[in-house]
Amino acid sequence: MTIREVIDRVLAYHPQFPADYEGCDDFKCGYPEDECTGIVSALVPTVDVIRKTIDAGANLLLVHEPTFYSTMDYPDWRAGFDNQVYEEKRELLDKHRITIWRDHDHMHAHKPDRIFTGVIHYLGWEEYRIENPADDFMAMSFCLPEMTVAELGNLLKEKIGLNGLRYIGRDTDVVRKVAIVGHLLPGSIGGDYTDERGVVQEYSNKVIHLMENGIEAIIPGEVIDWTVMSYIRDAVALGKTKAVFNIGHFNMEELGMKYAVKWLREVTEDKVPVTYVPSEDIYHFM
Repeated sequence: MTIREVIDRVLAYHPQFPADYEGCDDFKCGYPEDECTGIVSALVPTVDVIRKTIDAGANLLLVHEPTFYSTMDYPDWRAGFDNQVYEEKRELLDKHRITIWRDHDHMHAHKPDRIFTGVIHYLGWEEYRIENPADDFMAMSFCLPEMTVAELGNLLKEKIGLNGLRYIGRDTDVVRKVAIVGHLLPGSIGGDYTDERGVVQEYSNKVIHLMENGIEAIIPGEVIDWTVMSYIRDAVALGKTKAVFNIGHFNMEELGMKYAVKWLREVTEDKVPVTYVPSEDIYHFM
């Protein structure tokens, strides 16, 4: 089975996109007509992940996040200056005939979302999912067994494999109602605007609404400090049980690519080896 045939099966598994789709899901480098010797599923194609792919004897690296440091995720370097790190990474890929396919938009198009299906599965939270009237796009609520803020933080560190954890909250506060939410960035998820009623529509306000309606702790992706983070800090100072665990965008979605091994083996009918290689926590803490 060639690499292109593998990707054709992957695309057949996913929700179908319009023929004129021009998003980030595509080949980022490589040799699609080569016979596939193995698939590695990873969140980010770091140099370490590429080396482990080579060691595994695989030549298809299926990833969720960008390869060459660009938001637009071009398959080449277009910033107008030389980038030696790009050149050496590209040389490593070409030398070992590694093909990278990015699978981002298609995974998130599933209902339920294939990335967060994996996150919930490996956290062991499927049975605790609840319907929350305040839930909006990119929010999933859970009613967990009682645990302290410190205990929940340690659970996340263990399950996700974190080097450390930034959080806001009192260690001894007991929480049960927790939500996984999206990126708390300006303009994210629907944009920022004032509607015809004069109500400011921001995703951060929707998350604050969620917390005002009973959610005690949130686990976001990317964050900035001046919206929900500041609300939670003030809430804690006022004696309320609120917390946030800033595990990071990549760390949050890592488990989705571990889960991808399951469906990749199904769509390829086990005709090629499929393994998961963790990208690991990008940060170290002093």
